Amino acid sequence: METIQQILTKHWGYSRFRPLQEDIINAILRGHDTLALLPTGGGKSICFQVPALSREGLCIVISPLIALMKDQVENLKKKNIPAIAIVSGMSRNEVDIALDNCIYGKIKFLYLSPERLGSELVRERIRKMKVSLLAVDEAHCISQWGYDFRPPYLAIAEVRELLPGVPVLALTATATPEVRKDIQEKLLFRNQEVFTGGFERKNLSYVVLYEEDKQRKMTDILNKVPGSSIVYVRNRKKTKEIAEWLTKKKITADYYHGGLDALSRNMKQDSWKKGNCRVMVATNAFGMGIDKPDVRTVIHMGLPDSIEAYYQEAGRAGRDEKRSYAVILYNESDIAELRERAEKEYPAAEDIRRVYQALANAFQVAAGSGEGSSHDFDLTLFCNTFRLGRSLVIRSLSILEREGLLAASEPMGRPSRIHVLMSHKDLYHFEVTHPAFDRIMKTLLRSYEGMFQEYAAINEKEIASRCGMKEEEVAGQLRQLKTLKIIDYIPRNRMPVITFTTPRIDAKQLRISPENLALRKKVFVSKINAVIGYAEKNSKCRSQYLLSYLGEEIPQRCGNCDVCLGRNKLELSDLEFSSIKDEIKNLLSKRAMTMEETVSLIQSGNEIKRLKVLQWLMDNGKITHGKNNRLEYNI
Repeated sequence: METIQQILTKHWGYSRFRPLQEDIINAILRGHDTLALLPTGGGKSICFQVPALSREGLCIVISPLIALMKDQVENLKKKNIPAIAIVSGMSRNEVDIALDNCIYGKIKFLYLSPERLGSELVRERIRKMKVSLLAVDEAHCISQWGYDFRPPYLAIAEVRELLPGVPVLALTATATPEVRKDIQEKLLFRNQEVFTGGFERKNLSYVVLYEEDKQRKMTDILNKVPGSSIVYVRNRKKTKEIAEWLTKKKITADYYHGGLDALSRNMKQDSWKKGNCRVMVATNAFGMGIDKPDVRTVIHMGLPDSIEAYYQEAGRAGRDEKRSYAVILYNESDIAELRERAEKEYPAAEDIRRVYQALANAFQVAAGSGEGSSHDFDLTLFCNTFRLGRSLVIRSLSILEREGLLAASEPMGRPSRIHVLMSHKDLYHFEVTHPAFDRIMKTLLRSYEGMFQEYAAINEKEIASRCGMKEEEVAGQLRQLKTLKIIDYIPRNRMPVITFTTPRIDAKQLRISPENLALRKKVFVSKINAVIGYAEKNSKCRSQYLLSYLGEEIPQRCGNCDVCLGRNKLELSDLEFSSIKDEIKNLLSKRAMTMEETVSLIQSGNEIKRLKVLQWLMDNGKITHGKNNRLEYNI
């Protein structure tokens, strides 16, 4: 058996592990349940891929991110490592074959969404698999105190009972101390080990600017700071508008959001990564799994939903350890929008039941049936047919998905797939007796591997070119072969897909707890308040604020953020500044005073330094002028 170092070098070409990776891997190989908190870009996937390759059996990876699962599966296959992802939109037969290959084939990695864990079909097959490791990505999703709680993650504890003795590796980039504890309890950790990579990014300058004209300021920043950039916006419409604005300003830019088809997203992403396009204007759909080291600026055109999300998105800047900038541009309308979202994000339980019932009616899924069934979903048609508001449907789908009742995928543009339903021998007899299909069958067999064992992705246009046929003819013959039960053919789908991950429940029996909704809203509001506090609190080092929220205290100011740079201009040491500030706070908290009186009563520093601190506190809203122009301290 190869050593973990040999595996790393052979498959990834690295001569050594990054900090903590080897410690995490060795803990897993000792059979210990392990929690690893590694920052974005910290190499989390290697922490489970390397130990899995060093052992017999397969590794089950639980992840809520379909795009990331597909990306990792493709990367593993390029290294000749067999891997499969079971995602929404797959037919029941595709899922059946994929699970069989995990039991009887040579699959080393099975990627599953958490919603699939509730399926009895999946659980029954897991019992028969030889599993060496259970990896839980985005592990904060298991905690109701986390920023992205997903109830289906709670089923992982039940799956662990099917895998006695199999260690679990929980991975996340961000988790507060409360969430870390919750992850270990919910995943039933036994011999537990916790590894935390430091969250401090010394090369990253955090800046928050209150701006009414955010587009003008964004353009100024991009003109002053050369290099690659990501500009995050809240909605899809804005991505295109701002990209066009930047293009007019002679800054090469493109836009990206989850509603684009897979081909468009890949082309845009590749162009940006290669440097052909300087700025990517995107929703938060952009960034997962992207490791571009030379991003110089990440600009948020508004306030993010949580500190955790912001830390991850900002952390996409400066992975090459060179000076980079994470900037938030906001104004009062952004604060109002966030607070409004807190009111709209969680519909009433009865409204969610109405949407669920409408889905069952639209797809004609009877109570007790439909598990694993997938259906094309036209949002506009659905809303019009059942007279439901678009916003209500979108938010209800999100909650139903988090409850594990269904999976709603964006139009991922999955390629067409085929699977040969007969043996090589029987297929040969068919070709002899049906010469009309000889050309297309020979082309398929020469062009694509694995069609007898699993579903293979195909391209009708390529097949047509090789066969000397029209694309429509190819699709027609493939449909005929499906009718004859020679192959199963699933044409490419460009629409969103809704998959029932459990048997359909009678809407009246659907349990959407008002108490749970209220708790989630409370957590959501607390996350929003922390973000608003980060933006408005302009007297504390930005890095210290972020790290303190994430449970890491650093004694020294970063010296690079807008707050620290403002302080640095005062030409005072930290000790001098703190001493004078504490005296001012103590004096003014007792009674209001004139500036002259305040300066005369301060003991620390000289008069110039006292005036500098007073001015800084006034500029940052800590001191205001009250009656008779007397100074008051805002505690």
